[in-house]
Amino acid sequence: MTAFNALLLRDLHVLRKNLKEFLPRTLLQPLLLVFVFTYVLPKIQAGSPFGAEGQAGASIFSTTLVAGVIASVILFQGIQSVALPMVNEFGFTREIEDRVLAPMPVQFVAVQKIVSGALQCLIAAVIVFPIAKFIPAVPIDIQFNWLELVTLLPLACIMASALGLFFGTAFDPRTVPLLFGVIVVPLTFLGCIYYSWDSLSAIPWLQYLVLLNPLVYLSEGFRAALTPVPHMSLWAIYPVMIGFTVLFTWMGVRNFERRVID
Repeated sequence: MTAFNALLLRDLHVLRKNLKEFLPRTLLQPLLLVFVFTYVLPKIQAGSPFGAEGQAGASIFSTTLVAGVIASVILFQGIQSVALPMVNEFGFTREIEDRVLAPMPVQFVAVQKIVSGALQCLIAAVIVFPIAKFIPAVPIDIQFNWLELVTLLPLACIMASALGLFFGTAFDPRTVPLLFGVIVVPLTFLGCIYYSWDSLSAIPWLQYLVLLNPLVYLSEGFRAALTPVPHMSLWAIYPVMIGFTVLFTWMGVRNFERRVID
């Protein structure tokens, strides 16, 4: 485990040195999302003839959005902190060759990537939460359900990082634009960030289709942990998130071994 810890400390040291890149990458998207949807639009709506009713709706929407923002930050941080560096390490930098020389099984090198990415996801969530909490121009209803929060947060970070490992071993530098254009964008818009899964009952076929999207379970899980907004049953959220974590980890480690051998 000494080599494992050494690689983990190395990644955290690199993160500390690259904070000027990490912070804008982490903050910009959620900041703009929260600012436009929970500050600008409610302010505009307040001046309309339907201002009072609009403000009430804006408050519910902002409360719903908070959980989605936290979920999206964790998922995309997992992709950015694991997948993109790994694509480069397997590509032109060949840094991965140095990592696999560490005195531990190759599978542990892949698992270390997941742990490192999960820590970065956790840091990103802690940084972004105040933005989602204090920027909205309308009241938002935050209710901490601590049992759900302390169990879902680490699970979400590990799942997102494992997904990043899978993407990082499945794509090469030439196909990275495909990752964002064809996979990440649909994940975002169909990930129940802006709306709850329950609200999709008006479109039954879509409500069931989005169940294939791991971001849905992160968004719904954080609604359960942070808000009183109606959410998917925790009896569905926990098993599916655990299942996705195991699946992404298995596929990521398997692909990692194959790429190293090749």
